[in-house]
Amino acid sequence: MAMEFELIPQGTLVKENGYGAAVDVRTSQTRTFFCVMDITDQIEQESVDISIWGSADGENWGAHPILKLPQQFYRGETRAVLDLTLVPEFNFIRAGWELNRWGRVAPLPMFMLGLRLTEIPAMPARVPSVQVSAAR
Repeated sequence: MAMEFELIPQGTLVKENGYGAAVDVRTSQTRTFFCVMDITDQIEQESVDISIWGSADGENWGAHPILKLPQQFYRGETRAVLDLTLVPEFNFIRAGWELNRWGRVAPLPMFMLGLRLTEIPAMPARVPSVQVSAAR
């Protein structure tokens, strides 16, 4: 059965930079996930950067994320594919977020969002070549 889980539970209120809980992905059959971030509330003049981090042991997360979603400013959905076949040493993943606010100092940044992952079929290792010719 395909794995499905939330790295950030839907409706989570974030007001400062942080990380979510680690999720063990060792039982994944394909190690490929469709990621959907959904922002349901926000205030003006702010942005959020969502990233996914990988770890072999669930303790050491490295210096760089394995996936960074496009920076967002407004409500709506953002989608991406996370392919862990490229990093087989990672057994755990977690979400991280960075908030930025400009203009007026108060209030502090605020987003209400969620990040759901659903296991999908693995990406093809190689796309088969096809001969194309122009017929007249």
